Amino acid sequence: MPKASRSVQLLNIVTAVLMLIALGLVFLYAPRERVMGEVQRIFYFHVPSAWLSFTAFVVTAVAGAVYLRTARPFWDQVASSSVEIGLLFTIMATVSGSIWARPAWNTWWTWDPRLTTYTIMALIYVAYLMLRQGIEDPERRARFAAVYGIVGVISVPITWFSIRWWRTIHPVVIGSGSATAEGGFDMTSKMLTTFLFANLAFTFLYATLLVNRVRLARFSERVEQLKARLLAA
Repeated sequence: MPKASRSVQLLNIVTAVLMLIALGLVFLYAPRERVMGEVQRIFYFHVPSAWLSFTAFVVTAVAGAVYLRTARPFWDQVASSSVEIGLLFTIMATVSGSIWARPAWNTWWTWDPRLTTYTIMALIYVAYLMLRQGIEDPERRARFAAVYGIVGVISVPITWFSIRWWRTIHPVVIGSGSATAEGGFDMTSKMLTTFLFANLAFTFLYATLLVNRVRLARFSERVEQLKARLLAA
C-alpha cells in the first residue's frame, strides 16, 4: 500500500493525541458522578460513539447522492467505508450502553424505544453491506447501494427523536429535556468540558478511520484493475 501523505500522517498523529487527552480528562479530570459513581464515566465513550454512528450513516447518504450525480467511484468508496465505520461505532455504543445500563437500569438490555430503533438502524446498514456483496457489477452495485443509503438514512432521525416521541427511560443528553424521558443527570462544568472534548476526539477518530479506509479501498481498486489487465494480456 502506498505511503500515506503528510496530511494523512498528521491527521493520524493529531487523532492519537486527542484520544489520549480525552482518556486523561475522563479518568483524571472529570469528577465522580454522585448517584451512579464510576460507571458513569462510560458516558464519555457511549454518547460520542452513538453520535458518530449517526454521522457516519448521514455521510453515506450524502456520498451516495453525490455518486448518483457524478458517477465517480470515489464517492461510492466514501459511502461504503462510512457504513463500515458507522457499524463499528454502533457496536461500541451498544456495548458501552449495555455496560452502563446494568447498574443504572438493573438490566443489560431493554426494548426501550431508543434501543429498539437503534437496533433496527444497525440492521438496515448490515443489509446495506449484504446488498453490496450480492451484486458483482461495480457500477450497478454502486447505484443500488447509493439509493439504499439515501432511503436507509430515514432511520437516523427516527432513532434520534425516539426519546422525544415516545415514553422512554433513556436520558435526553443533547437538546432540551423531554417530559417523556425518565432518565438523566446533571453535568458539572468539568463534566461538560470532558464530554465536549471526547466528542471532538471521537469526531477526529471517525475522520481518520474514514480517510484511511477510503485509501485502502482505492488501493484495492487499483490492484483489481491491474489483475484484470494481466488476465486480459
